[in-house]
Amino acid sequence: MSIQEQPQHILLPARVGFIVLTIALALLFSLLPWRNTAGVPDLTAAVLAFWCIHQPRRVGIGLAWTLGLLLDVGNDALIGQHALSYSVLAFLALAVHRRILWFPLWQQALHLLLLLLSTQLLTLVIRMAAGASFPGWVYFLGSFICAALWPVLSFLLLLPQRQAEMKDENRPI
Repeated sequence: MSIQEQPQHILLPARVGFIVLTIALALLFSLLPWRNTAGVPDLTAAVLAFWCIHQPRRVGIGLAWTLGLLLDVGNDALIGQHALSYSVLAFLALAVHRRILWFPLWQQALHLLLLLLSTQLLTLVIRMAAGASFPGWVYFLGSFICAALWPVLSFLLLLPQRQAEMKDENRPI
């Protein structure tokens, strides 16, 4: 039996407008007032990691740094904490993007969990170095929720790419 049990689809190229739209929606979700509530998933980090894995030539460290700065300003956080952690997340996702795509979705979710936990740990270290107190272990719950949402997120973000350009009875894709 092969590594991938799911059928393979040839995907259409991702449209830049769709990438921008999904990142903007995730950023808006992260800027909502419940951002500091424990257990809220960091959808900006999850969507950023998704696009770094699936579109490494279009989404990279520069965009991650910019998104982190926007999130720092929008959440009134220490300037640079999210920028640094998102750029490290993008670097790690870009470093393993070919390897992650070989695995089924549940194993991809485990890889994403490690990436998100490292991002949250880096953000926590920066906050505590600036004088904040430890928020408790519930702080890491958002990474587990994002990892659990990874199959749904992957399905939704890849949906526009799975549609064929032209329907043809003789074409298998």
